[in-house]
Amino acid sequence: ETERDVLADYVSDGGKLLVVAGPTEDGILENLYSLLEDYGVSANEGIVIEGDREHYAFQAPFVLMPDMGSSDITDPLMEENYYPIMPLSLGLTVRGSSYDVTELLTTSGTSFSKVTGYAMTTYDYEDGDIDGPFATGVSVRPGDGEMVWFTSSYFLEDAYNASSSGANGDLVMNALADMIGESEAMAIRSKSLNYDYLSISSSTASLLKVLMIGAFPLAYLGIGVGVVLTRRRKQNEAV
Repeated sequence: ETERDVLADYVSDGGKLLVVAGPTEDGILENLYSLLEDYGVSANEGIVIEGDREHYAFQAPFVLMPDMGSSDITDPLMEENYYPIMPLSLGLTVRGSSYDVTELLTTSGTSFSKVTGYAMTTYDYEDGDIDGPFATGVSVRPGDGEMVWFTSSYFLEDAYNASSSGANGDLVMNALADMIGESEAMAIRSKSLNYDYLSISSSTASLLKVLMIGAFPLAYLGIGVGVVLTRRRKQNEAV
């Protein structure tokens, strides 16, 4: 609680605070997340599961592809069609607030939070689960201070950052640049030539599989059968 008060005073006195904190295996980080309560933002228990296949990746409903809200932090990514990936995220609920609170990342209306968290045994909605949508990234400006908060502890790991083509890293770098007032630094940074990933939703991946494995082969087979039958008919007519 003492550390919580130190951080709260720091932000209220004009300090800049970046937090990357997701769900824990036991309960919730009550003292840490209570920093948001002062500004009308509450943290929900559990891990967010996405019900819309357009909003998750890798056939895993807990690997979120949230929508981005317009802000100085997210606009450069939106303009270049880069999308962050947020695995194992906590859901934030933004209530009415007299402070400047911006939802940077939001889940779809079909998302929900599994209160069993890491102990979940199914991705289906169960009694006691919390209905979405949720914010998984927010920016709070209390006076001259600022807090930028991302609710996944894993989204900066190399694998997820690479899968987002560096969008996760750019998102955090833009947040830091915004907090220190370096507007010219908010951009899409140069990418490594060692990888070039394409981030698509699970529904798009399923559609491509159906087309490549089923529809296209059947179409080519049908065209081949049609060509053979046409040639045989012409040969018979010639005889």
